[in-house]
Amino acid sequence: MCEKITKVNSWLSTVFGDQPVPHYEVNTRTVDILYQLAQATEARCSDTALLTEDLKQKASEYQAEGSHLQDVLLQGVGLSCASLPKPSADYMSALVDTAMVLGVRDTSLCSFIPAVNNLTDKLLEAEKTTRRLEREHTALRKRLGPTLVLRKNLQEDTNKTVKAQAVEKAKAEERELNMDFVKAKAKELSKRRERAEAQLVHRNMDKRITHPAIVQLSEEVTALKQEIIPLQKKLEPYMDLSPNPSLARVHIEEAKREIAAIDSQLEMNVDFK
Repeated sequence: MCEKITKVNSWLSTVFGDQPVPHYEVNTRTVDILYQLAQATEARCSDTALLTEDLKQKASEYQAEGSHLQDVLLQGVGLSCASLPKPSADYMSALVDTAMVLGVRDTSLCSFIPAVNNLTDKLLEAEKTTRRLEREHTALRKRLGPTLVLRKNLQEDTNKTVKAQAVEKAKAEERELNMDFVKAKAKELSKRRERAEAQLVHRNMDKRITHPAIVQLSEEVTALKQEIIPLQKKLEPYMDLSPNPSLARVHIEEAKREIAAIDSQLEMNVDFK
């Protein structure tokens, strides 16, 4: 633990330099995290230093090789960079720039050919990808037309559905209001019927003159009329016989009494109403 703290403090002092190191809570977790950061930073700095040394060495090699080639040109051919004509210097600069763009080690033909072939392969692959994307784009454009038509139809159907729902909602609300009105009216009529029945009970109304009783009585009268028809047919042969005076007087008295009873009942019904 003490070794890790010493390592962390040394690393923090190196990182912040002249600035004071910020205060932090010293515990096992923070020390472990800072120790791992210190190790990772030192490893990265070591890799960077090695890479820098390698680049410096390559630069020295390139400079040595360039100086050697200049000496060869100057001593063997008598040419120098200053004595080259402008077109040659331009060609030389273009060749150097091309080598830098291609990322080759030198400007020899053996270096340029693989680099150019590599770029050609990349170009062919890019053209292939472009043609594939164009085909996909064309297919998408072909499908776009029907899709837009379908979208328009769906939008129209949606609008129609929304309008239909609004109409149905209005109808449902109207039916609900009508239902509420009918329920209220039915409740009112039920109360009125109960009051009317209570009034009839209070007035001692004869149930024989109610509508159901009258209907039942009418049915009974109709049935009796049907029963009387065959009896009337049996009496038809006796209709031409002379009546018995005493029996006729008895029937007349009975008829008078029945008429008087009916008149009395009629007067009672009229008074009740």
